[in-house]
Amino acid sequence: MQQRFFSPNALALSPSRQNLWRLILIRLLVWLAQAISVAGAYLSGWFPLPWMPLLITLAVSATVSIITLLRLSRRWPVTDIEYGLHLLFDMVIHSVLLYYSGGPTNPFVSYYLVPLTIAAATLPWLFTLFLASVAVFAYSALLVWYQPLDAFELPVVPSLINLHVIGMWLNFAMSAGLISLFVVRMADALRQHAERLAERREQSMRDAQLLGIASVAAGAAHELSTPLSTMSVLLKDLRSDHPDPALQEDLELLQQQVAQCKQSLQHMVRTAEEDRRQPQQLDRADKWLHALLTRWQLMRPEASWQLKPLQPGPPPQLLAGPELGQAILNLLNNAADACADGIEITLSWSTDRLGLRIRDHGPGVPLHIAEQLGTAFLTTKGKKGFGLGLFLSQAAVERLGGSVKLYNQDGGGTLTEVSLPTVTENLDER
Repeated sequence: MQQRFFSPNALALSPSRQNLWRLILIRLLVWLAQAISVAGAYLSGWFPLPWMPLLITLAVSATVSIITLLRLSRRWPVTDIEYGLHLLFDMVIHSVLLYYSGGPTNPFVSYYLVPLTIAAATLPWLFTLFLASVAVFAYSALLVWYQPLDAFELPVVPSLINLHVIGMWLNFAMSAGLISLFVVRMADALRQHAERLAERREQSMRDAQLLGIASVAAGAAHELSTPLSTMSVLLKDLRSDHPDPALQEDLELLQQQVAQCKQSLQHMVRTAEEDRRQPQQLDRADKWLHALLTRWQLMRPEASWQLKPLQPGPPPQLLAGPELGQAILNLLNNAADACADGIEITLSWSTDRLGLRIRDHGPGVPLHIAEQLGTAFLTTKGKKGFGLGLFLSQAAVERLGGSVKLYNQDGGGTLTEVSLPTVTENLDER
């Protein structure tokens, strides 16, 4: 069983939870108005109501509200089903109160529209359709079964009374249909707009961070070029002045390391130039992965890994570039840093998605920072890491329309899942 990282605070402050708080507040205000109305009717003696059923119904409503408030004091997530059941409960309570107080002749019969409107604005359309059906059914049943009150009957002939009641029913059914149709669409549009704004805001912040990191990297590359050239010249002079074999071996190793640093800087500049001229190229997924793993093996010879057998069928094409290759190398290096032994790599695909799974057997990710993973300069490696590998990998993969997800495993270690879009067109073998 794998554990997906999530934030307890995000669950506690979910929209359904906040909406349930508001619903309980509305219910308590309505309950207060209903209780005052019943008390006024009892004290005045104007309305001969069945007091015991009404008091029991109000007591049930108050009890459920108090229990819900106690439940909301705990940090448990509120699902759409639970929220919808509370709206259904309000409709049932309202139906019972109407049954004992005049049914469809009660002027408060249109209160059905309140929970229905709330459902249309906050819940998926299927929940709204169900609650609208319940409201129409309850109203229709009240046309036949209810305890009439003389105060609510119209002083006209029975035929006109029937027309009045039927007209109220038609108005209610039409209003329920319009609310269910238009408010649901408006709420969906607003939610989609808010999601798009949040995504753009997050992308803008990530781009700003990437620009800052790129600026610092460019400046560091420029500053390192001169001292590396100076070190290379001095090492050549030292090798000429000191013929001691032991010292010559150490100086040669240092000279190789300096040359490797210079090559890395030159490779970074060339990669950036290639990325500008030809940012992506089509390649077959298995060939691209094998080439990348061969390169990574040279970088991390101490790592032992296994590529699981591929699934049947021809592998798909993908848009691969230096940026994507570096992103996968960062994730492979993270796995090797956690535990260099027994890394498992799996490549799978469907009609439109490519999946790459990297499984290590390290200590896993500490839960207290799990929800912050992918943030710039956040690292689990202490002083050995800069906190940029996962951040840059996520940014690169998401720019291609993919995603990076991390899971803690029950047996220890971390599973990294990379999802990428594939290209459907067939190209010749390279």
